[in-house]
Amino acid sequence: SQCVHERGPLVRSLLLAGPSGVGKKMLVHALCTETGANLFNLSPTNLAGKYPGKSGLQYLLHMVLKVARQLQPSVIWMGDAEKTFYKKVPKAEKEMEPKRLKKDLPKVVKSIKAEDRVLLVGTSRRPFDADLKALCKVYKKIILIPRPDYASRLILWKELLAVRGAQLGPTLDLSSLVKVTDGYTQGHILQAVRSVLSTRRLNQQNKRPLTALEFIPPLARQDPVYKEEEEAFKAWYSRTPLGKRRARAAKEFEEAAQPSKGKKKPGKGPKKEPAGKEKRKKKKK
Repeated sequence: SQCVHERGPLVRSLLLAGPSGVGKKMLVHALCTETGANLFNLSPTNLAGKYPGKSGLQYLLHMVLKVARQLQPSVIWMGDAEKTFYKKVPKAEKEMEPKRLKKDLPKVVKSIKAEDRVLLVGTSRRPFDADLKALCKVYKKIILIPRPDYASRLILWKELLAVRGAQLGPTLDLSSLVKVTDGYTQGHILQAVRSVLSTRRLNQQNKRPLTALEFIPPLARQDPVYKEEEEAFKAWYSRTPLGKRRARAAKEFEEAAQPSKGKKKPGKGPKKEPAGKEKRKKKKK
């Protein structure tokens, strides 16, 4: 609502980064559904061959912002946001002109006023291919979405199987499926469930119950998120301004939690003897 927007912090732009299949696009649609916002797609692939020339691009941005303000709340979505800020454009994508919006996007973000309920949301599968400085200039808030952990995968398997109408019997070892799918994303699991649970297979459940082995072949045909790719995402995020701030805050918290090494604890120093006892010792000598 307008009241919540006015009282909350001003966020003009947001970047959702993570491997393919973790649910970035789904989060954008969920954001629009929950807030009742209108979605404007300014992805490079959607703009390819449209509104040619500098004047055409300016007309497009002017109309999108004008309509977005009139129909607010609005979300301006940019899929594959890294393409707009490519360090080097691949030969296969040169005709698409992915860097058309690079100069105008910072102006678009600055033109969004505090009273406007307009948000620029970008999604990226390979943010490390983009110029970091230019990317962070447009997207002030960056959220890194990791692959699901054990608990998340367990919930995913249960919910996706239940939604498709599967009978969760003793022959279906969910624990083994969850362990096997370590490294796979939500999209991989969903695709495996869809490929196995056809209408014919669902009708055969009473005679032939589902087993975990049936889901292995469709999973094997897909590439999981390898450790190298996950480390590349973490390394990239640590170089962003938001990642640096979080690292500093975590370091300060750890230093505050640990007792300082230089200070001596009370009651641990050497005991001093009374002055009378010292004099008696000297006389005996």
